[in-house]
Amino acid sequence: MGVTPSASTTFAVPFSVLDRSSTRRGQATPQALRDTVRFAQQAEALGYHRFWVSEHHSVPGVAGSAPTVLAAAIAAATTRIRVGTGGVMLPNHQPIVVAEQFGVLESLYPGRIDMGLGRSVGFTSGVRRALGHDRDAAERFPAQLTELLGYFTGQQRSHPGVHAWPAEGLSVPVFVLATGAGAETAADFGLPLVIAPVGGQDRMLGIIDGYRARFQPSPWSARPYVVVSTTVAVARTTAQAWRLLVPEAWSTAYSRVHGVFPPLSPAEDVLSLPMSERERTLFEQAMDGQVHGTEDEVGAALETLLRRSAADEILVTTSTFDRGQMLDSYRALARLAGLVGADRSGVGVGG
Repeated sequence: MGVTPSASTTFAVPFSVLDRSSTRRGQATPQALRDTVRFAQQAEALGYHRFWVSEHHSVPGVAGSAPTVLAAAIAAATTRIRVGTGGVMLPNHQPIVVAEQFGVLESLYPGRIDMGLGRSVGFTSGVRRALGHDRDAAERFPAQLTELLGYFTGQQRSHPGVHAWPAEGLSVPVFVLATGAGAETAADFGLPLVIAPVGGQDRMLGIIDGYRARFQPSPWSARPYVVVSTTVAVARTTAQAWRLLVPEAWSTAYSRVHGVFPPLSPAEDVLSLPMSERERTLFEQAMDGQVHGTEDEVGAALETLLRRSAADEILVTTSTFDRGQMLDSYRALARLAGLVGADRSGVGVGG
């Protein structure tokens, strides 16, 4: 069933999508990747500005382990929507390899590729060992970022005489995820910031204020640019929208207790589980503060979020067990924000 329509708000900022290729209970992992490609086509038809994919390793509930490979498949299956990563975890990779991968993507799909970068390392010590890095690798993120950007400008100095073809001379928008010291790094390098309300909206707003105050204009961005990443669930009733959030909130809570992020389960199964006190607390924390409700309720919440943050863009990341219900939510949000049929050429970083 679709969501009851309401009056379109037509927000002045672009709306984009981040998809983690979550697996569902009983589903083969490869199907989650095919679903992501199909979802990107649907998001394009609905008028979303970007479609980003993420990087996770050894996570049974997430199929998205190789974002640049998946981005290539998505770009090939779409025609207009910008495609990128949210993000490639730079400490896991050599900068020259990342530059080459995005150089290939931009060469094949010119003007449509975004390079979102994060500083996180593997979720567990075993994953970090498998990747060949330790927890301290995140502290090398600024040096790696300097090297990476230098491959595009032809000015990298870490390895004299080394070039990253075909990246050199290409212009690919760069975004930094605000994990750890990411906001400070984004400001120092003059790059757009992607931030989620982890720890509460007030904490996020403080980080955004610090980023804007510290920002140094650069060839990559003349002014601060803030992308707020948030979960949005829209349904006919507030209760139905709340239930859409349950599967991922439970997987998040479970992972923090047991160290494993499991495939998504139906909301009714999650709500009938005999949760431990710690699991219940973490589940409630994961459910708290998410944007959800009817179209009118979500519209009001987003207007407040945009007014308080002065965000330049909203990056929506929503996942639930039933993909049909998930698409209904994205469809309702597109209608609410006036995305369908809207002329958004030239809006946002990268056009």
